[in-house]
Amino acid sequence: MINISLKSDTIFWIYGFPVTNSLILSFIVLLLFLFLSMYYSYLLNSKKRNIFVYAMNFLLRALYNFFKSIFDTGINKFFVLVASFFFFILIHNEIGLFPGVGSILINVGSHGEKDLVPLLRGGTTDLNTTFALALITVSYAQYIGIKTIGIKEYSKKFLNFSNITSFFVGIMETVSEFSRIISYSFRLYGNIFAGEVVIAIMAFLFPVLLSFPFLLFEMFIGIIQALVFSMLSAVFYKLAMQKAHY
Repeated sequence: MINISLKSDTIFWIYGFPVTNSLILSFIVLLLFLFLSMYYSYLLNSKKRNIFVYAMNFLLRALYNFFKSIFDTGINKFFVLVASFFFFILIHNEIGLFPGVGSILINVGSHGEKDLVPLLRGGTTDLNTTFALALITVSYAQYIGIKTIGIKEYSKKFLNFSNITSFFVGIMETVSEFSRIISYSFRLYGNIFAGEVVIAIMAFLFPVLLSFPFLLFEMFIGIIQALVFSMLSAVFYKLAMQKAHY
């Protein structure tokens, strides 16, 4: 039986707060992210080198050069944030493909009822997670814009009464600013959720070897989506620091 649900399932409650299967995996991803970060820092400080250090050095250097093409001289201000977005989303996307995620079912029914739901669910297949990431991105962009060019200049992007054209362009900018929250969250959620649904269907219909190419393709999509989200965030921050030209 294939269990496909658009929303995450509540596993248990803590003082009235629902703990969902995607939230459980999000905590696991966060702990894994912190562990890998501290392990990498430890190896650098102790001057120990292994394949993990070399791989991380290569990846961080590639990401730094990539985002430098966007931020230029301001790269050091934003690299930690956009790189954290990339790695956090990447781990979420890839760990959702691990055996056991979505396939280990538990009964959450009460009074003898049988209600089987997955114990773990990928965080980026839950709209709550992607919406939170998008909200953080957009909110921080407002802060960066105000801090860089001042609240007066920044507000001119949205409230400009110099002429009728600038006024309506400002309204469109306001709508565009808030629509980014929706577009960012649904883009990441839709791509990852759809990919996992395809893999689940292929694994159900065909033997393991025939569904393996779809798994590899989804792993590649997970990398691309992590890079796209962090790249769009970088471009958004760059635009927020520019004055209105209308």
